[in-house]
Amino acid sequence: MEVSTVEWLPSSSPVQLPDPNHPAPEPSRLLAAYRAMVVGRRFDAQATTLTKQGRLAVYPSSRGQEACQVGAALSIGAQDWLFPTYRDSVALVTRGIDPVEVLTLLRGDWHCGYDVPSTRTAPQCTPLATQTLHAVGLAHGEARKGRDTVALALIGDGATSEGDFHEALNFAAVFRAPVVFLVQNNGYAISVPLAKQSVAPSLAHKGIGYGVRSEQVDGNDAAAVLSVLDTAVAHARSGGGPFLVEAHTYRMEAHTNADDAGRYRSPDEVEQWRQRDPIDRQERQLRESGHLDDTAVEQIAAEAEEFAVQVRSRMQAEPSTDPADLFRHVYAEPTPQLTEQLAQLRAEQEAL
Repeated sequence: MEVSTVEWLPSSSPVQLPDPNHPAPEPSRLLAAYRAMVVGRRFDAQATTLTKQGRLAVYPSSRGQEACQVGAALSIGAQDWLFPTYRDSVALVTRGIDPVEVLTLLRGDWHCGYDVPSTRTAPQCTPLATQTLHAVGLAHGEARKGRDTVALALIGDGATSEGDFHEALNFAAVFRAPVVFLVQNNGYAISVPLAKQSVAPSLAHKGIGYGVRSEQVDGNDAAAVLSVLDTAVAHARSGGGPFLVEAHTYRMEAHTNADDAGRYRSPDEVEQWRQRDPIDRQERQLRESGHLDDTAVEQIAAEAEEFAVQVRSRMQAEPSTDPADLFRHVYAEPTPQLTEQLAQLRAEQEAL
């Protein structure tokens, strides 16, 4: 298929709606996105509190990135696959996965708390960008079987500096794998600012060198994120190959509860992004279009609060774990070293 490189270049600035090239989603989807963002933010705040209560080992907040999280989950269907990172818990909750199962990894109970095949959601990935190759492989395999499955891989701006990301783009382009890469550019790879990572015009431009159609979008404009991702998913599903989307957004909280963001960014910078809050913007747009009123806002807020109450209550229950699980499922046949270590563990337990 002959393709004009110009057509595949990202826009000169992040897409915002209204935009003649990107239709606005139906009001019902925008309302669903608003509800999911409100519930997701309350879940995020509750999870952050659980770290302070010792119920979670760590929690990477995505406060401020809700439009990206929710947009990703709502842009794909139940038959598609999602490949998330450690920061994408709100996307998983939006996808309908049990929130306590989502937090199992971060509590340290198990490698992944939810059923991966039935949810068609890969385990949350901590190493940067490794899941992008998994996404490409799965998508390529599904296409070879004649299925129209799309894989959507979530990554941060820091992951675009990793070799796996570039290998994934090249593999996906060569084999025309139906993958959407959504880069949530929140400005920092932990504490490293974007300017220390890349001098490209945008991270979306990194797709062009591999022959991957690309676009950049205002990641705090939920309607624009949905519209651009709709285009990307349709492109991949129709056989057009991979699509790279860069969403410009901002992480309002620290990298994790173990980080001090005040050491590398200023209060003024945070305040500037607070003025672009994705939930406030979406609420304002829905009110102006007559699709949201005070009663609905109060109902959704109450629903979010009840959601958090249930998460908090269920997370107070002590999980049942077996330390020997550390040695299971590592290899089909345990190595002599693992067998020895397991024996040492059992001896120590018996001596207690």
